[in-house]
Amino acid sequence: MVDRSRYARPVDARAWRSLAIWSFLLSAAIVARLVAGRGTDAWGWPDDADILDLRVARVAAGVVVGSALALAGVLLQCLLRNPLASPDLLGLSTGAGLGVSLAMFLAYRATGRIESGAGLELPALIGASLALAVVFAISHRRGGLDPGTLILVGVIVAIICGAGIRLIQHLLPDQGVAASRWLMGALRDDQPARRILLAGGLTLAATIAGAWLGPAMDAASLSEDEARSLGVPLGGLRAGLFIASGVLASLAVVIAGPIGFVGLVGPHAARLVGGPAHRGLVIGAAIAGAALVVGADTLVRVIETPTGRIPIGVITALIGGPLFIALLLNGRRASA
Repeated sequence: MVDRSRYARPVDARAWRSLAIWSFLLSAAIVARLVAGRGTDAWGWPDDADILDLRVARVAAGVVVGSALALAGVLLQCLLRNPLASPDLLGLSTGAGLGVSLAMFLAYRATGRIESGAGLELPALIGASLALAVVFAISHRRGGLDPGTLILVGVIVAIICGAGIRLIQHLLPDQGVAASRWLMGALRDDQPARRILLAGGLTLAATIAGAWLGPAMDAASLSEDEARSLGVPLGGLRAGLFIASGVLASLAVVIAGPIGFVGLVGPHAARLVGGPAHRGLVIGAAIAGAALVVGADTLVRVIETPTGRIPIGVITALIGGPLFIALLLNGRRASA
């Protein structure tokens, strides 16, 4: 039996401060989303109970999606020992999207209808897992994973999966209107409560498990020999991280589509405030990711456009894109 006390580190004051800060920001984002109306001059608590229920449902979906994507980002970064790893950059999100699109297409060919409800979790999981397996296999060399190759292969896999999604859309009637709802990254008002509860329960369980395994993840971030000398079961830990990240990314895609950069911004924002220790990082990233998605959905509600609501993925990309470039530049300076 592994003695976890050999590599365990206590949660310091910095981590607790981080959790307090992100919890406050998430609470503020939730309140803002509940009172936000269409346009900047329509704020207020809704008088209609049905409208309030819809807003609460969207908040719940945003919390689950943001937490799942950010937590998946933390797990992938630990698994691949690469701070740039995230579900969208490694093709998990588009892989899951391709699985959902293919399931919709097959259901349409069999029944004549485009199904976008229950039964999409398994195709999404298969698509995400296959995408991650391809990226891992191609990027792995005798000396380990090459960070540059990892990101390049992930981007290529994401592009290929995205092209497959577009192709299937054009094979569906009206270019797959039902499929395009989640393709752009948006929270739907008609999301089944069962799906939110399932995804929320699994995300909460993964967060608790990740916090408990935080010390082992800290040790796994070291060299392989150092980690094994500390008694970390690397094989089992990596298998768990692989499965959990695929499940979390799949659930997020089924609920809201492939929202980009949440899995990158959430972990780095939590790490910036609370430090690199995974026990606090796992929880902090989950809360930060939830705050990001709920806050982005608030902006989507407030900003009026002639063509309807802006996809959440646009907001998160505008935030995460510059961060990704900054991380790349910082990495180059560090290696110079």
